[in-house]
Amino acid sequence: MAQTTHPSTPVAYPAKRRPGPPHLLTISIASVIVFLSVWELACRLGWIDPIFLPSPSQIAELGMRMFAEGTLLGHVLASTRRVMVGFIAAAAIAIPLGILLGTTARARAVFDPILSFLRPLPSMSWIPLSLLWFGITETQKYSIVFMGTFAPALLYVIEATRSIDPLLIRAARNLGANRWQVMREVILPGSLAQIITGFKVILGLSWTCVISAELVAAKEGLGFLIMNGKEFFQTDAVMLGMVMISVTVLVIDVVSRKLESRILKWQQ
Repeated sequence: MAQTTHPSTPVAYPAKRRPGPPHLLTISIASVIVFLSVWELACRLGWIDPIFLPSPSQIAELGMRMFAEGTLLGHVLASTRRVMVGFIAAAAIAIPLGILLGTTARARAVFDPILSFLRPLPSMSWIPLSLLWFGITETQKYSIVFMGTFAPALLYVIEATRSIDPLLIRAARNLGANRWQVMREVILPGSLAQIITGFKVILGLSWTCVISAELVAAKEGLGFLIMNGKEFFQTDAVMLGMVMISVTVLVIDVVSRKLESRILKWQQ
């Protein structure tokens, strides 16, 4: 006798495949092309005065000329070096100190008033003192980046440390871990993802600091390129400096994401 399907048994039909969405990278590239095309067209038709806003082709022409001369790469490397030295120095101090302050209430009570004083100060406010202390030197540029990023970086580390579940800390202590082992094996790995996320924001702030320093006393760098273009009404040089800042930050962000995926590979 042939078997019959129970009427209440659902019949499975093959699911219809829906067409996937357009590739996001293609959409992003298309939007950039459209934006640049409209900008170029507006400049060529005379809707925008090139004194106020040069065309993309004019900026690209200046960039290729300066790159061929070797000056553009020099400006980029000078600013990048200043950013990375100041940022790494701030991070190297902020991470261990922030973990200590995040786990010790008494130490936090000592440093909180100092942090409350330093945190609102913009990087520009440190320029007069840094010139007196270090003169017009590379150390002065590094100090501006350090002063402008240290307090925010320290606050990020403190908050990341305090977000660790206290149960994990108590469990480690119950298993015989001392204070140093708890910090190294529990607190640092547990807060590392949040620290790295905060430091990405701090790295962007570092560029604001170094541009502030280069606008005042510098002979090279992207900030110097912008200020020099402003002094001689070369808006294409000003725009080129701004574009190179964005491009450099994007490259650093891509590299930092690769490093983050390696450092936090265990979380995956």
